[in-house]
Formats: sequence, structure tokens, C-alpha cells
Amino acid sequence: MRNREEPPEGDADGAPGVSLSPPGGLLDVLAVGAVVLDERGRIVLWSPQAVELFGYSAEEALGRYAAPLMVPDEHIELVLRLFDQVMREGRSWAGVFPVKCKDGRVRSMEFRNMRLHDVDGAPYALGLVTDRATLREVERDLAFSTLLIQQSPMGIAVMDTDLRYVSVNPALTRLDGVGEEEHLGRTVHDVLPAAHARKADAVLRQVLETGEPEIDLEVLGGETPAGKGHAWSVSVYRLDDAGGQPLGLSISVTDITARHKAALQAEQARQRLSHLAEASVRIGTTLDLEQTARELAEITVPELADITAVDVLDAAVRDQPVRIPEEETATFRALALVTDYPTVAADAADPQGQVARYSAERLVTRCVATGQPVAVPSVRHEDLHKIARDERSAALLARAGVHSYLAVPLIARGEVLGALDLKRTRNPKPFDHDDTILACELAGRAAVCIDNARLYRQQHSIALTLQRSMLPTPATTSARLRIASRYQPAGAHSEIGGDWFDVLELEEERTALVVGDVMGSGVNAAATMGRLRTATQTLARLALPPTDVLRHLDQITTGLDPYFATCLYAVYDPRRHQCHIASAGHLPPVLVPARGEPRLIELPTGTPLGIGGGVHGTVPVDLNPGDLLVLYTDGLIETRRDDIEDRLDVLLDLLRPVAGSADSLEETCDRLLDALRNPENHDDVALLLMSPTE
Repeated sequence: MRNREEPPEGDADGAPGVSLSPPGGLLDVLAVGAVVLDERGRIVLWSPQAVELFGYSAEEALGRYAAPLMVPDEHIELVLRLFDQVMREGRSWAGVFPVKCKDGRVRSMEFRNMRLHDVDGAPYALGLVTDRATLREVERDLAFSTLLIQQSPMGIAVMDTDLRYVSVNPALTRLDGVGEEEHLGRTVHDVLPAAHARKADAVLRQVLETGEPEIDLEVLGGETPAGKGHAWSVSVYRLDDAGGQPLGLSISVTDITARHKAALQAEQARQRLSHLAEASVRIGTTLDLEQTARELAEITVPELADITAVDVLDAAVRDQPVRIPEEETATFRALALVTDYPTVAADAADPQGQVARYSAERLVTRCVATGQPVAVPSVRHEDLHKIARDERSAALLARAGVHSYLAVPLIARGEVLGALDLKRTRNPKPFDHDDTILACELAGRAAVCIDNARLYRQQHSIALTLQRSMLPTPATTSARLRIASRYQPAGAHSEIGGDWFDVLELEEERTALVVGDVMGSGVNAAATMGRLRTATQTLARLALPPTDVLRHLDQITTGLDPYFATCLYAVYDPRRHQCHIASAGHLPPVLVPARGEPRLIELPTGTPLGIGGGVHGTVPVDLNPGDLLVLYTDGLIETRRDDIEDRLDVLLDLLRPVAGSADSLEETCDRLLDALRNPENHDDVALLLMSPTE
């Protein structure tokens, strides 16, 4: 007999449909032996598997009677009767029979017996035999495998090497919505939608070629017959025979829709938290109302909306009651508009800063009236008229492709301030419940920042009004003196300070010049400044020397809040053309002679007001007609980047051309402020210029 690994010469090995099988297949596992008996019961054929099963070599078995060799004595009569039925009547027999092996053991063997004839018509008995225990084990494994596949809740399919389905279980047909008959013999291109089929075919071929499994591939079933909203985990591995040759593929499919949805929800929650964390950093960077509104709009585009507007009730900006009945109109002020891309929808919005009245039918009005979100997931044509301000704006929104709308109220400290207006055009998804939650959380956080900016604006306005009311009316040029003054509050994003100046007429034609700076900012600083100015006016009218005025102001300041201030107090006597100057921790004034170089007047620095017990010296300075005396606060020259000495040098350089020039003092004030003042400076400025005329 030839070994099957060595085909006979001339065999069609390699021809279509013909191939060699390596050892280890099912027949090898069963070790099916073949025994042929002649009509007298002698063994005439003994296969190698028979040698393995019974232990007798071919030389020991061939030519001998099978019954005495292989059958226990007590079963010989039965065996002969069965042999006679096969040979005489041609009846096949199948069953289990005890067999005596060479080693003396009696083993139960599974037999299939049948009659054969040779070319001459002579009868023979063929017996196919295998070990009963091995056969039962294989049958049990096969039964278990079949039940496991058929009853498994996991979808299972087997494919051949041509990637055609050869077996599918009921669970798979339920998962993909395709019946068993529609699977068998077909490929994925015949069963799945085109997009899914192309991806699946690429994975299947890769696994078949490489033998590397693909485990837990997540597949979304939006296009499959099983319907939308499902997610599956698919694993593919190659089935190989005992020799490592591919037999096909096994595919397992598990419905992971619940897991997928939970993962999506977790990811959405993570993104929402990330968005909120980013909003906490990006919104409210300043106390500017418009800037805060724009920061809110920018944080929502494009993650939440394609077009975002922030509108606040005009009453909230003007610090008036903002509650409106649902059936009434509302007056809004547009603060910000942000779009993800250039779009005609921007022309449908109110211009930034414009005040407009919205009817009660508009959705944004309903939003602020009720204090509740208003959502239109799918915008219809008739809805646009409730979203837009007029017919033209509705047409522009239609052209822009607005298909989903959401308005959420801006609520801070229990008060509705306005609304966050969101629209989607390119983003195909409608606003859903999660979007509404995120928008409300963003709006809630931003509303507090907007309210802070609104309250700051109100406080800033009050403090600025208070401070301006306490400053003197700019003095006009008199027969003896030319005077010019300026006051500028701090930059738009900071509170006002406590800077002030004053020009006081005293007895004997003398004039007192005062410049001061209260530490801190806001209403308290402005109030302290007002009290110090009043005290200075009172002390000046007592004709006290500058040092005594500062000493009394020092005592007064100690009981105030804030309780630190710097001050420069000067008294000009036109009869002597002399000015007596004292300083309480203030920057030195500048003298610009009519003929000469500008210079800083050296004064005893003195301690700031409020320290208590300070000593303040007085310095007399000659001030002739045409000379210029410049008094100022630190907001004019101080910056966060430059050295104070360098800035004082810049001030002197700017004043150098003034000496002996025909420039008016007003022009000089403007030139100094333009050159030295930073619009974003966080400190206010008081500037006072005085020049004797005679």
C-alpha cells in the first residue's frame, strides 16, 4: 500500500478537484480498519488500521480464520450466524461487538459489515471497524458542537475557503435579519449591503490569508436589514486541519448595542465635561459685557451649533426689572454673533449692540418669559417666522439651511438676563435632550459671568459718575495763570481709581494746585477721593502751609477706607513768582522753563497719607511767566514692563519741545496722553498743567 503522501506515478495530483490531505483528519482520528473475509471466513485483506486496532500484523492475520482469531469463544456461534446472513442473504449488519486482541484484551468495536463480489462473482465479506470508545467520543463532541452552535445566543457562521457560507446558526439569522437559506452557498456580497460587504470581505480575506484572527471588531448596523441603532462585535478566525491547511473561517457575532450606547453616553458625558471645563477657562476672562457674551458664543461653535447669538434683555443692561409676562413683547440688545463659516444667516441677526423689540410669538421671547429652553429639533417653514425677526430674515435662514433650533435662557441669581440662541445648518443632527442639557449648563455658567460684567458695568458707571462729580470744572485761563487739566479713567476692563486734581483760589491772589491718588479702585476709592478733596479744600482755605495741609490730611486718611493715598500740594504766589510745593509720597512734578531744559523738581518724598506721623518738607520753586509746571499721577507714566526712571525720561523728552513754544496747554495735555497713555492701562490718570502769564 502506498503512503498517501506519495501518490502513484501518473496520479492527477494538482489537477482541478484533486488534492492531497495531510494526516490528522477525521478518518485518521477514527482509525477505521478494513478486514475482508472469503466465503469460508478466512482473512484475505488486513489494512494497516486493522493492525493498529487488533495488534496482529498482516502476516499473522492473512489466511487465518477470523472467528477463532478474533472472537471470544462464547460469541463464536453468534458471529458465524451473522456471517452466514451477510454471505448467504446479502444482509448488512452494523453494531458493537467484543473483539479479542493480540494482547489478550477484549475491546468493544463498532462494525459495519456488508457483502462484496469480485469480478468473477465470488462473494466476500467486508468489515469496517473502529474503536467504539473513540467513535462515541467523536459522536459526543459532534453532538455537543452542533448543540452549542445551534443554541448559542451568539451568531455563528462557518465559511469555506471560497468565502461562501456553509453553516449559520439561528442566532445569526436573527442578528442580521437574513434567513439560513439566503446565507448558504452565498458570499457576504450576496447577503450584506454593499458598504458593509466591502469592509467585511477585506477582513475575511486577510484572516484567510494570514491566519491572524480579528477579535471584537465593532460594526454599526445602520444599513443592514436588521435595522438601525444596532451595534455588533464581530470576531473572525481561520479553521485549519491537523496539518495546518485552511478549511475555512469561523465568524462569531454578538449584539453589543447596549454596550455601544453606554460607551456613546459615557463619551458624550466626557465631552460635555471637557466642554464645560473649557468653558470655565474661556468664559469670563474679563468684566466686559460684550466680550463675555462673545466668549460664550465662541465656545458653542462649532461643537454645539453652527450659528450662535447671545441676546440680553435691555432692561438687564440698564439695571431695570427684567421679568416680562409671556404675552408681552420684550426689548433685547444683541451682544454677540458667531458663525462657523460665512453664511447669509448672519444677515438675519440683529447687529451687535442694536436694541430691538421682539414680539411675544418669537421663540426667544418665549424662552426668556418662561425661563425654560425652547427647542425645535426639525425646523419647518412656518417655524422660521417664529425664529426670525421678520420675513426677510426668515428667508435668509431658509437659504442658509437652518434645520434645527434651540434657545436656552441666561439665568443668574434667579433672574433671567437673556437667551443663548443656537442654530444648526451644516451639522446634520437635530438638537436632542443631551444638547439641551449641555447648552443649559453652558448658559448657566456664562450667565453668572455676564451678570458679573453687567453689575461691574453698573458699579463702574456709578463710581465714575461719582468721581467725575467730585472733580473740579476745568479752570479757564485767567489774567494771572493759564491752566489745563485732564482726567482719564482706567482701561475698559478695569475699575476706576481714586485719582483727582484741584485748583483752589486762595487769599492774596494765591492759587493752590492739588494732585492726588488714592490706593485701590472702585466706589470706595472714589468715595475716599471725594472726602480727601473736600478736606483739602477746607484746609486750603485756612491758609495753612503745604506741610501742615499734608499733616492734617495724613491724620484724616488714617480713618478712611482705603486709607493710603499720595498727594502733591503746591501754592503759587504770583507776587513773588514762587511756588511752594510739598509731597506725600507722590511722583515729582516737572518744571519746564520758558528758556531752558525741563527738569524734575527734587522734593522730600514724604510718607504717603494714612501712614501716620509722617514728615513732609516744603520746597520753594521759582515760577516765572512762560514757565510751565506739570503735575500728574502715576497712571500717566507707569507701565508693567518699563522702569519708572526710563518713563520719567520719556516724559521730559516729550516736554522739551514745549519750552518757549506757542503750543496751548490743551494741546500739550493731549500730546502727553497720546504718547504716554496705554488704552488698556489698569490705572486712571489725573494731569494738571499751570503756567503764569505775568
